[in-house]
Amino acid sequence: MIHAQHFATDSPGPRPCSPESNQWGRRRGQGLVEFGLVTVLTVFVVLTAVEVSRMVLVATTIASAARAGARYACVHGSSRTGTGASGPSGPSSNPSQVLTVVKNFASAGLFNTNNLIISVTYPGASNAPGQTVVVSVIYPYDNFVTYFPFRPRLGSVSQGVITF
Repeated sequence: MIHAQHFATDSPGPRPCSPESNQWGRRRGQGLVEFGLVTVLTVFVVLTAVEVSRMVLVATTIASAARAGARYACVHGSSRTGTGASGPSGPSSNPSQVLTVVKNFASAGLFNTNNLIISVTYPGASNAPGQTVVVSVIYPYDNFVTYFPFRPRLGSVSQGVITF
């Protein structure tokens, strides 16, 4: 049985329009605000993961390209017979054959190979067997996502002893 005093306007207790009685009204829009915050943070984390992964890929590709260039220079010394790509490379600085090998190897990465800074040096001023060759590759990293404020220079140096 329903008592009439609960429906009276002069009953003690909160009025229907008071903030204490309308809990739903105070929370209106809360889900939308939470969704917006979580969405922004999630997108930021995902884009950060993509950018860091791409940076690691580029750094690994640059290191591999420097090693490939050093290997090529090591087996294409002054005692190598042949001409062109199968002949000797060096001892001048930055021989075109080694630069081509480095750029071809680096083209597997997701970046512009025209921005590579490649340096091939022969410290002994000779490409004779037993001498060393140093290949340095530097890439000014271009951000895929533009909200990162830094632009690091990724690089690698590889050195080898000429065998042929």
